[in-house]
Amino acid sequence: MHIGLTMFPTDTGLQPIELAKEAEARGFESLWFPEHSHIPSSRATPWGGREGAPPLPEEYWHTHHQMVAFGACAAVTTELKLGTGITLVAQRDPIWMAKEVATVDALSGGRFLFGIGYGWNKEELRHHGVKYLERRAVLRERILAMKELWTKEEASFSGEHVSIEPSWSYPKPTQKPHPPIIMGGTAGPKTMADIIEFCDGWIPIGGRRGLPDQITELRQMAQDKGRDPDSIEISVFGARPDQESIDRFREMGVVRVALSLPSTTPDAAMEKLEEYTALKDQLS
Repeated sequence: MHIGLTMFPTDTGLQPIELAKEAEARGFESLWFPEHSHIPSSRATPWGGREGAPPLPEEYWHTHHQMVAFGACAAVTTELKLGTGITLVAQRDPIWMAKEVATVDALSGGRFLFGIGYGWNKEELRHHGVKYLERRAVLRERILAMKELWTKEEASFSGEHVSIEPSWSYPKPTQKPHPPIIMGGTAGPKTMADIIEFCDGWIPIGGRRGLPDQITELRQMAQDKGRDPDSIEISVFGARPDQESIDRFREMGVVRVALSLPSTTPDAAMEKLEEYTALKDQLS
């Protein structure tokens, strides 16, 4: 079982460079950063799109740029894997995004994990010119187009949402054919179909109900579609930081858990990091 860390990389909390150095020195396998380009202050969409959700924490609109932060983290580490948890693909230009991912992977020596997600904030998506009900189709085409840019000398793509004439795009990722693509979030039938079609893994939130059944359903669906279920690596965000919970995930076939750090202040993150280090050492 790999033990990683996840934290909103904000301008008020423990800064990404310092966190990356601490994470590697303490032997954690990976570091994951979420992203939001901005949060529209109308706050029309409730947190996570769930009616009755609590107020959205300020960390959601205080985040550093995800890829820029990971470029800095790559420069001060040598073994730590760097994962996006997650990148809002529908809100990003696929040509620039392909270059950003490939650059971080190349400069880190092949340590990038590309976590992706559809997005839940309708206003945020709209500001990027994306209709909420089209975000799944937009993400799918952008990922397929990026795979072409990563793997072909002269790449092109033609779809409903993405069109790229024959082009050269460099650098290519160090990992071949590209960094692992890992779908985030709860997985219903539509998401499972996307995972099976164009992803290498799935990383749901650990506290959500029904995870064992979803894992079983995903594996069966993959098998029914002719894909080896073992080729889909399952990780978990926000796992409870105790041995019993982590052992239970291991029994489900989960290969990685990412423990959540607070992004309020550097001291708060360091205090929790001390606890997680002791737990990781106990598990090993």
